[in-house]
Amino acid sequence: MARYVGFSILPLFLSSTMALANPAGAAGDYPTATIVDYVLGCMQTNGQTRQALESCSCSIDVIASIIPYDHYERAETFKSMSLTTGENAGLFRESAPAKAARTEL
Repeated sequence: MARYVGFSILPLFLSSTMALANPAGAAGDYPTATIVDYVLGCMQTNGQTRQALESCSCSIDVIASIIPYDHYERAETFKSMSLTTGENAGLFRESAPAKAARTEL
């Protein structure tokens, strides 16, 4: 009976140690889809090689350690919207919030 008690505590212990191992601002705070989107875009730009995969994976980890996800998301939105054409796209290129978001990246 005592043997089963140890195993029932194991998941709790592992989850608490994983929480301590993953500091705030780490890539664990970024949604998986965002990480994959970044890595795929980075690899498309830098080549479809194993080295590019490793570099791109590492770079999103560095970004995640510096910028909280909500700031990254805002900056990424301004960046992608600034690439659109038309009169309203100027708001995403020239406004003060757009410039602040670009500066943060």
